[in-house]
Amino acid sequence: MFDKIFEAQQKAEEVKKRLDGIMVSGTAENGKITVTANGNRIIQSINIDEDFFKTADREELEELLAVAVNKAVEQAENLNQAEMAALSQSMLGGLGDLGKLFGQ
Repeated sequence: MFDKIFEAQQKAEEVKKRLDGIMVSGTAENGKITVTANGNRIIQSINIDEDFFKTADREELEELLAVAVNKAVEQAENLNQAEMAALSQSMLGGLGDLGKLFGQ
């Protein structure tokens, strides 16, 4: 039993490390603002087109930045959930008939 728990912890750490290396992005204003996050929902970079930055007013820039950040975080969340669901499925599969208790 403890072997399975230890194995699950190791697999979860592997997934977390893998998600650290997967990048997703959210954009606004046709790519003039791009926010990149990793699969663990950590913002890695924000890129604002220089011409757009010069012409946009503060309110517009703030609104579009929020849009791009939210899109990047949503992409990262979807990726994170898919990876965790796959991990859960493989862990329940390793429990034999016990997985049937949870509808698997």
